[in-house]
Amino acid sequence: MLLPISNVPRDYAWGSTTLLADLEDRAPAAAPEAEVWFGDHPGDPADVSGGGTLADVTGGSLPYLLKLLAAADPLSIQVHPTREQAVEGFAREQGLAVDAPARNYRDDNHKPELIVALRDGFLALAGLRPVADTQRLLLAFGSQPAADQLRGWLSADGDVLRDVIARLLGGQADDVVAGVIAGLDTATSDEFAAELAVVRDIAARNPGDAGVVVALLMNLVELRRGEAIFLRAGLLHAYVSGIGVEIMAASDNVLRGGLTPKHIDVPELLSVLDTTPGDVPVQRPDLTAPVAEYPVPVADFGLRRVRIDGAVSVEITGPAIVLATAGDVRVAAAQSAVVVPVGTAVYVSQDEDSLLFSGAGEAFIAQPGHAAD
Repeated sequence: MLLPISNVPRDYAWGSTTLLADLEDRAPAAAPEAEVWFGDHPGDPADVSGGGTLADVTGGSLPYLLKLLAAADPLSIQVHPTREQAVEGFAREQGLAVDAPARNYRDDNHKPELIVALRDGFLALAGLRPVADTQRLLLAFGSQPAADQLRGWLSADGDVLRDVIARLLGGQADDVVAGVIAGLDTATSDEFAAELAVVRDIAARNPGDAGVVVALLMNLVELRRGEAIFLRAGLLHAYVSGIGVEIMAASDNVLRGGLTPKHIDVPELLSVLDTTPGDVPVQRPDLTAPVAEYPVPVADFGLRRVRIDGAVSVEITGPAIVLATAGDVRVAAAQSAVVVPVGTAVYVSQDEDSLLFSGAGEAFIAQPGHAAD
């Protein structure tokens, strides 16, 4: 069974008026368009062509949530919990309404996620940079008291990244935050020029926010079209700008740490934060292949990209969702076929085991994964 599905873009403030519009070849939107959800998550289940929602069809059983994401401004700095942390946190907050602003856990699931860039130049902050590298970056500020203080904190023993983030977000370092932000205007470095430029822009959009200095501790990642990063539980991250396909475990659990007016619970964030430093690997599949896979170490989801130039047959393990992202996409199953306009999707029921793609374009297939969690 093939069911065409669609959804209305969510108008978060960091969204873009042009990125989704350009993808779908329509006029710019009047308000920001940030995310389009293709799934059965109760927060915003997809609409089924002809009436009803995907949740009516699946009973809310999909283990993943597929999205189009379009960012003109940086998202909040955030982490997601492990499944064990989510179960414990959700149970602890049962006395709060599910939509209460002070609630940290909206459900009892973890939220690992993968983002694939649809255009060159997708920018993200992902993971914490090794301390020695950040010490070199801070030399860009010269002999500046706030930067010197931050370097001193980073030279201490123990879990210094956790300690520094606790100071910055906990309101114990307002003078250092203000001084480092002021010093961004004159900081200069050949090695870290791109990082400084991105953080300057973040500072301009988030005046005085301690998250600006936390961003200086994070890796800057730039993705070209078709490249991806996987974000594990506990990994600090913030998408900065660009358009992509995002897939995650079916959860809405977010612990925020800056660059947002929304609820920030610093102790809870620190309790789930993984401060292990290092690069986040970029996946660079062969985009000339008919089917490119993005491997992930979790069982909740799998994602593949299909390059359509004529006819391509793909085996699937349902229930699946096919999202069209470019060109003319037609999908056929055993008993039916549908045209999938760019920016919309089709739900594929579990009884289907293969799909035939035709036309000329690009699509992504989401389905349950196979890796052990």
